[in-house]
Amino acid sequence: MPSRRWKPMTARSCCTVEGQTVLGTLSRCRPSRSEFSKKVAELPSFRRLSFSDLSSSSSARFNNEDLAHSIGAGLYAFQLSELRAITHDFSSNFLLGEGGFGTVHKGYVDDKMRPGLRAQAVAVKLLDIEGLQGHREWLAEVIFLGKLRHPHLVKLIGYCCEDEERLLVYEFMPRGSLENHLFRRMSVALPWNTRLKIAIGAARGLAFLHGAETPVIYRDFKASNILLDSDFTAKLSDFGLAKMGPEGEDTHVTTRVMGTQGYAAPEYVMTGHLTTRSDVYSFGVVLLELLTGRRSVDKNKPKSEEKLVDWARPYLTSSRKLRFIMDPRLAGQYSVKGAREAASLALQCISPMPKDRPRMPAVVEALESLQHLKDMAVSCGAWPATPISGRTALSAKNKLEAMADTRRRPMPFRLS
Repeated sequence: MPSRRWKPMTARSCCTVEGQTVLGTLSRCRPSRSEFSKKVAELPSFRRLSFSDLSSSSSARFNNEDLAHSIGAGLYAFQLSELRAITHDFSSNFLLGEGGFGTVHKGYVDDKMRPGLRAQAVAVKLLDIEGLQGHREWLAEVIFLGKLRHPHLVKLIGYCCEDEERLLVYEFMPRGSLENHLFRRMSVALPWNTRLKIAIGAARGLAFLHGAETPVIYRDFKASNILLDSDFTAKLSDFGLAKMGPEGEDTHVTTRVMGTQGYAAPEYVMTGHLTTRSDVYSFGVVLLELLTGRRSVDKNKPKSEEKLVDWARPYLTSSRKLRFIMDPRLAGQYSVKGAREAASLALQCISPMPKDRPRMPAVVEALESLQHLKDMAVSCGAWPATPISGRTALSAKNKLEAMADTRRRPMPFRLS
């Protein structure tokens, strides 16, 4: 189940920033339904809304006709009753997950529901207006995914906007999220080549966003937002926090700090300055998760190992050190050179200095060059992948030598 969105807090008093109620300068207070309706009713017409408006204080009051006019063809406007029917009234038996937005349920649409709509499984996301996200994030999803289409972005099929209800309908991703595959104990370990495929797909999605006519900063790149289809093709989902990049002579976008602990770039957390290099940092963290099988933040680990970036950084400079932190579930079935190059790339991505991080097209190119390497660690003597030091290492060596010596000596026999 996707983790709830992290909200850093630095103050207890509520105030207003960018036309929204927030806690301190960082996180949102929850609106009541009446407050939600009032705020939406006061907003300007959707017909004037564009990508650039999502980076300003404006949002929208609209009906389905306005929304369809702005987005254009390609998205279906569903009725709430239809979405209730296909999800069995949002039954818990059809629950796929839950996050800051609300709940996500599986449903099925047939080709008779709308002209041109093929029969398929879908994922229906239901906005909890008293949750951590709200109308503005819902609108951002519709705007971005309604106009941006790419093989590595999850496909938005349609939406529902009735009174206070806000829903989104996506293509169903049968393999779920990367988070589930990496960190659920009962899941089968992802093979090395599959991990590399996922990293490449996610990198291509980010590169596409950053290369748009006006760059799009994803702002919430993490394992739970990387969804996988039946072939483990990675697609980015959840664009509620996406922002338009800087334009003209601006070098960054200044915005409220929102995202997920452990993934957010340090300069963004400290200053609120957001650039495409902030996404590159987050990508580096996910790449480390793929290499190590560890979460970006794990409170169950010893204090020195809680934060993945801080713990892993000293091990990323050589193959000899790297093998100590490789995911033990891989059991040595990974390319030594590929892991070394991926670790080096991750180290560049998590550089404290944004200007030292590579751009996403370069990241894609570097990862693609690792696809056909076959030098498995188990056949190169680079296994086991757990650190052994000092007396423990000497003891283990002596035991192995003793076992080998026993095998070489003839076994004694007894006289009957």
